[in-house]
Amino acid sequence: MKVAVVGAGIGGLCLAHGLLRAGADVTVYERDETLDSRRQGYRLHLDAGPALHACLPPDLYELCVATGGRPSTAMTVMTERLRPLRRTEIKPPADPLDPATLSTSVNRQTFREILAARLDGVIEFGRTCTGFEQDSCGVTVCFSDGRSAHAEILVAADGIGSPIRRRYLPHARLEDSGIVCLYGRTPLTGQTRPLVPPSAWDGLTAVAGNTVGMAIGVLDFSEPPERAARRLVPEVHLSPAQSYLMWAVTGSAGHFTGRLGGLGPAELHAVVVNTIRRWHPDLVRLVQLASIPKTSLVAIRAAVPIASWPASRVTLLGDAIHAMSPARGSGANTALRDAALLATELGAAARDEKTPVQAIADYERQMVDYGFAAVRASRSAELATTTRRSAVLRYLISHLPAPR
Repeated sequence: MKVAVVGAGIGGLCLAHGLLRAGADVTVYERDETLDSRRQGYRLHLDAGPALHACLPPDLYELCVATGGRPSTAMTVMTERLRPLRRTEIKPPADPLDPATLSTSVNRQTFREILAARLDGVIEFGRTCTGFEQDSCGVTVCFSDGRSAHAEILVAADGIGSPIRRRYLPHARLEDSGIVCLYGRTPLTGQTRPLVPPSAWDGLTAVAGNTVGMAIGVLDFSEPPERAARRLVPEVHLSPAQSYLMWAVTGSAGHFTGRLGGLGPAELHAVVVNTIRRWHPDLVRLVQLASIPKTSLVAIRAAVPIASWPASRVTLLGDAIHAMSPARGSGANTALRDAALLATELGAAARDEKTPVQAIADYERQMVDYGFAAVRASRSAELATTTRRSAVLRYLISHLPAPR
């Protein structure tokens, strides 16, 4: 079975590994020229252990775990003056490698490099998909350079702006939430480490301000990623990565000082500093000491849930179909779940246990259910945490995950 995957993001790469393990022939078409052509984001919370374990070779799975942050032992809610409001203890897993209890933080670029390992000859860079044509035998994928490729199955893993979704499911809309998130990254150094709130060393900390909220998460590598790769999988090269504090300030666009559209990293950084200027001095100083060029703005858009559609030889995964708010940290993990489920179903088709279209129907029936449920839950969390402070506190205090 020949499968064309458009998009070499986290979901597309995980799917490629799963399909290869299932015996399918897969090519991943990526519009960027290289894996690091553009900014990849920062810290991700990772709890899709079963999906990763099902798709990746064992040594790459172990490398994912080894390059993660230290296990969380608590989640905390604080005021902007760092007064604790609630702390939820978390019992770390007895076996860090156990997929069933995997819960860690990873550096997005490092994670993507691991997912791309051993896919030489599978990923074709510089291939921008512009559309497709489908017939009874398969799908022809069209690219901006005039070339095309034929496959039995086409998977859109090309993100929130997917041209495949726009053509295939034109009624699948995106909704602008009116919420913006300003992301930043502060290196952990001798100067910044003493400023980090003690709770943040134990796990994710939510800071509830009057009009905006902040999430801060430490990614403190227990072992430098490049060293872990040399120890576990010597042929895999990982880019050097320094431990850091990720911060994300979120609120309605009108709650930030000044207009945000068109601003560069330095101007966005100045907006954040000005917005939180009356917060605890340690938080202000941590933002001031950030890597200013890495400051970025994301306007939060989410998919509008739709009813199931008739299955065909075209399908979608991740943000291409169920883009969601980052409020619950579910987007990447849901895409990985998609990848594992789709690889399992297409593997059954590759073994002639079902037809390709039936395999896709079985995948989409489950994906639409849990994917749009995650969209709704993320939207509810976003609404609760970006309105007035009282709502922020009510939500955070009542919805922190229970210890496990």
